[in-house]
Amino acid sequence: MKDPTSPVCRTISTLLSRIGDKWTVLVVSTLGEGPRRFNELRREIPSVSQRMLTLTLRNLERDGLVSRAVTPSIPPRVDYALTPLGHSLREPIQALSDWAIANIAAIHEAQHRFDAAADEAVAA
Repeated sequence: MKDPTSPVCRTISTLLSRIGDKWTVLVVSTLGEGPRRFNELRREIPSVSQRMLTLTLRNLERDGLVSRAVTPSIPPRVDYALTPLGHSLREPIQALSDWAIANIAAIHEAQHRFDAAADEAVAA
């Protein structure tokens, strides 16, 4: 097994944390349908705060997954779009989503069994 403190492992860990973040998943999924302005993203992902959307977009831009295009106008128009690298992330995200949908009933059942056993242990 690789050393978890090695630079490669730390880089992979950081990257997986970023792409596994719920906001990243929602932003990449939304931008997969086409470019969006900031406020369009906020409307389409209503549970995200302005701050979290700003941070997520900035991090995705830094990682090369999202491009930011500013059109000079009043007010300036800013469009966000997936880069080719960002588009390549859509397939694994969709696969995880499909897996979650296919297994949600089994997961809920396991959670129910676990919680019932925990409640019995507390009562005993």
